Amino acid sequence: MIRAFPILSAALGAAVFVALPAQAADGTAVYNANCAMCHVPGLANAPKTGDKAAWEPRLKAGRDALLASAIKGKGAMPPKAGNPKLSDEDLGAALDHMLAAVK
Repeated sequence: MIRAFPILSAALGAAVFVALPAQAADGTAVYNANCAMCHVPGLANAPKTGDKAAWEPRLKAGRDALLASAIKGKGAMPPKAGNPKLSDEDLGAALDHMLAAVK
């Protein structure tokens, strides 16, 4: 994904958009800002982060299925953890953070 950033050009006196490669999502930061509030205490049956027994049946479905649930929402979890600004890559990074806690 490419993101465009405006750069003010003194020579042109106008904004010029420069395409820069997107930075990789910080899974820990995305998790802390969007997921932890439910996954730390286990609100609304959210599997607690680090609880291997709770995650075991979910892991059998595979990462792609888990990511699809995070994108579309599942049970009490709204789509994109309630933050429509999150990209699929952001959600994947947060999911990877949670999965690393149960390996």
